[in-house]
Amino acid sequence: MPAPDFSWHFTPGNRFEEEGGQAGTMSVIPAGELWLPTGRVVACDPFVSLGTGESEPFTAEVPPGRYRVECAVATITEFEEERADGEPPHLRIAAARLVIKDTAPVTWEIAHQAGQDPAELADDEFFAYGVDAGTGCFYDAACDESFPDCVGDKGPLWDAFDAGGDAGLGPHTITAPDTGHNLIAFMSGWGDGAYPTWVGRDTDGDVTCFVTDFFVVPSEDERVAG
Repeated sequence: MPAPDFSWHFTPGNRFEEEGGQAGTMSVIPAGELWLPTGRVVACDPFVSLGTGESEPFTAEVPPGRYRVECAVATITEFEEERADGEPPHLRIAAARLVIKDTAPVTWEIAHQAGQDPAELADDEFFAYGVDAGTGCFYDAACDESFPDCVGDKGPLWDAFDAGGDAGLGPHTITAPDTGHNLIAFMSGWGDGAYPTWVGRDTDGDVTCFVTDFFVVPSEDERVAG
């Protein structure tokens, strides 16, 4: 499966329409700075996988450091209903990007873990992480056991999403007070599912970003620019 044009997702003001009467306008929300003490990136549903040791880091590694995260947000309107009864728009996280270098990627590859071989994927297949609690996140592999109070329906991560309104959408940064390890979490598009992460590389082959696609923005063939 080829990667979408993620520059479209992260360009504020871009607009799409779908045949079903749904329209979306894009914006970008800064999500804070993620500390990668080892440079080994994990993406998962934190309410399901955090602290279990089940989420392996991606094989693509980056220099240890602190890197910004940002979310592409679609403001969705059902424009046929809006004309009829003033139905308000709502927000969805369309994609989350961990920026390693401020360089436009020239190639994309599906992010994968040790033991996974992208060459074995069919044209319509992809590696992805499963979401069962409507959330996704990025964190460093060394931080997996740093958040014992974020398991299940309790703790600071739960409280952040339980706040309601736009605050429940995220993104939220949770920091472990004893280690300084942090994670950045966000709602996953329309909710539960399986979502791929892509690795962008520059002309030198260096990683420029990791992007998780939550399948909110229709493909270029399916959307109509507004």
